[in-house]
Amino acid sequence: MAVLRVKFTKTKRDKLAQVLWILNWISVVTGAILFSLGLFLKRDIQYVPNMLIAVGLIACAINFLGGKICYDCVDTTKFLRWKLIMLPYIICTFFFTFCVLVGALMCYCMHWELEESLNLGLTEAMRFYKDTDTPGRCFLKRTVDMLQMQFQCCGNNGYKDWFQIQWISNRYLDMSQKEVVGRIRSNVNGKYLLDGVPFSCCNINSPRPCVQQQITNNSAHFNYEHQTEELNLWMKGCRQALLEYYTHIMQSIGLTVLITWLFELSVLTGVRYLQTSLENVLRQGDPNSESDGWLLENSFMETARMNLNIIKSLGKGNQIDTATNGDPNINVPSTSKAHYGPDNVPPKQITEDS
Repeated sequence: MAVLRVKFTKTKRDKLAQVLWILNWISVVTGAILFSLGLFLKRDIQYVPNMLIAVGLIACAINFLGGKICYDCVDTTKFLRWKLIMLPYIICTFFFTFCVLVGALMCYCMHWELEESLNLGLTEAMRFYKDTDTPGRCFLKRTVDMLQMQFQCCGNNGYKDWFQIQWISNRYLDMSQKEVVGRIRSNVNGKYLLDGVPFSCCNINSPRPCVQQQITNNSAHFNYEHQTEELNLWMKGCRQALLEYYTHIMQSIGLTVLITWLFELSVLTGVRYLQTSLENVLRQGDPNSESDGWLLENSFMETARMNLNIIKSLGKGNQIDTATNGDPNINVPSTSKAHYGPDNVPPKQITEDS
């Protein structure tokens, strides 16, 4: 029994083909928008824009071909040139829409991977912040400073992260001062640690000059209490700020791709109805007659069972081919049976008496 059988008249088939032609061209425009969005976001993110670019290009190609097919299917005679192509086209489009759905779901499921990557990247960037004279790392100081100012954040989890690393290069430390030497010697790893942060951690909304050195020493500054001075430094960690920023982008992309998937699925459903109804018209021989269209010719279980049998038969065929190719005597005539001659008459036996 066919699944979701619908009866189509000649007028309904023509209208369906025209509507699908319009929808396919809308999908082409949508694919171009996704492609452009991927190029725009590639400046900030590496992998997700590649997915958008690929989805956009494939959507443009598939829907351009679908628009041409639907345009020709208004004329039943032109459908003949696409008859053998439509089923592979529908199958390929179905797998494409499935991949689009997976991509949309991935955009909502990559929160923990994104957070872990940001944590690792920020930790490494802060560790090499001071290496302004080291090739390959000299740009990190500027990058971290720009990041903290642009996203109004400080450190990885907060401004106290800077207390745990040496972010001032030794070339800018005066080793003749006892305070500097004593601070280095007091550290197990020989690092110059202090309760200070880079200038980029300063909150521009603070009413007082920024306190970025001796932050935890209240007596070092007039009218200052570091536990209540929330406007002095950016309080949010950069990992949280970046996570919120990229999560918003990922969710927006996921929503866009999900809408694209729903649109593609509706177009694919219409193309399937158009294909099956036109094939039934060809069987009837009257292009103006009514015809049935459906999504599946048989039920879901029967279709799954049929496809499974096809796969099994292909597997058995491959096993037979393998056995045939592996037998060196497969084409050698058998000698188990005697060949008696043209009349298949055995020769006369010679007895001892003769």
